[in-house]
Amino acid sequence: MENKLVLKEIQPVYAMVEALNALKTNLSFCGDDIKVVEITSCGENEGKSTVSFQLAKSVAEDGKKVLFVDCDMRKSVISSYFSLERGQKITGLSHYLSGQAQMEDIIYATDQEGFHVVVAGPMPPNSPGLLGSEKFSGLIKANKEKYDLIIIDCPPIGMVIDAAVIAQSCDGTLLLMETGRITRHEAMDVKRQLEMTGCPLLGVVLNKITRDDSKYYKGYYKGYYSKHYGSEQ
Repeated sequence: MENKLVLKEIQPVYAMVEALNALKTNLSFCGDDIKVVEITSCGENEGKSTVSFQLAKSVAEDGKKVLFVDCDMRKSVISSYFSLERGQKITGLSHYLSGQAQMEDIIYATDQEGFHVVVAGPMPPNSPGLLGSEKFSGLIKANKEKYDLIIIDCPPIGMVIDAAVIAQSCDGTLLLMETGRITRHEAMDVKRQLEMTGCPLLGVVLNKITRDDSKYYKGYYKGYYSKHYGSEQ
């Protein structure tokens, strides 16, 4: 019998839906060979897990087969997206990597067709060692051809090394940054860390843009377009 989890009914706001559509479009232009994407951030509480989970779910809603892997074993919040029965226990990634479960035990179907998830499980004492193991890379390789896209939610690379270790099993990285919070110096340090992994940085996702921020960015791009390409039609 297939393991299954029921998603909570959370209706994203219109702005997030539009942002996810834009992100999906940009990701599709990266090429068919980009099938395993990790998403990380500079620091904590920037909204990385919400964006990565909703992006994976949104791609599945387009008829794609998607596997979401929660690798933020230090501070996972993904279980909050599921309607769990009282006392229900989920076998997670840390159980598999530590030899306590088989691969088929940790991949859960959801009530969204084509959308499967691997939750983090209990925090292990040495997550970088487990995530850098052949067992983890084998998990990704074994499922890469089964899914159209694998999205991996990683801990913040500006705080712990996990995302750099996971990058060895990925085709590309998306870096999420909270608008107005991360300094240029911090962003450049994180960029250098990602470049050292050899995993391509696909782009940067700005999160938590306020209404005032939105006006600024719209004005900036309008000015840029007018200056470099002539007046708008």
